Amino acid sequence: MKIIPAVDLMRGKVVRLFQGKLETAKTYDYLGEPVSIAKKWEDEGVDALHIIDLDAAFGMGNNMETIYKIINVVNIPVQVGGGIRDLKTAEAFLSGGAEYVILGTLAFSRPKTLEELKNKFGDRVIVALDHVKGIVMVKGWKAPTEFSVKEALEKFLQLQVSIFLLTSITMDGTLKGVDTDILSQACGYKNARIIAAGGVGSLKDISALRTIGVYGVIIGKALYEDAFTLKEALKVAREADN
Repeated sequence: MKIIPAVDLMRGKVVRLFQGKLETAKTYDYLGEPVSIAKKWEDEGVDALHIIDLDAAFGMGNNMETIYKIINVVNIPVQVGGGIRDLKTAEAFLSGGAEYVILGTLAFSRPKTLEELKNKFGDRVIVALDHVKGIVMVKGWKAPTEFSVKEALEKFLQLQVSIFLLTSITMDGTLKGVDTDILSQACGYKNARIIAAGGVGSLKDISALRTIGVYGVIIGKALYEDAFTLKEALKVAREADN
């Protein structure tokens, strides 16, 4: 199971939100600027980095310059998301060094664009299924779709998408545990690789995710608030793999 630290960006700083609410943003300047934080996680042995441009997601500008700096400095895969709502932006990231782009709103509103990206870049597209009580949300987690997580999985599996990011919005940033029920159902789909996000607050959560068979786990606030160390998280994930 892959351990993937989150580097969420707002106004050029690394922040964490509570349940995706903009007004709850907390910065982590004491850890350094975004590039050095990303490098720190790489140096500690993680499998990949998860970078979200919150400004782009909320329509308040973007952090593209910072994102490209991180991509150019680290030597591990970087997956980028947040506000990628057109073909040009997605292609720019994929051509500019990002290993994956994460699509939420775009995947639902313009599936033909998703197919075009898939045809050109293969399995380097991750579809985000951010949900509240199993209903998928888009547009910065503000607008509900007509799809349940199950229905969305089946829809995009038919389009040959294989990697999905499942975020429990109500648990995100709470450190109160992960939504194992929905994640377990998602992991039951043979051709789906599931990345879990939202609510990880303990090493027990990481162990539980590994047990249900997720492909990777995004860890954000738990790392920034010292709930456990990255070394401890990697040990739990890799011991289970052996």
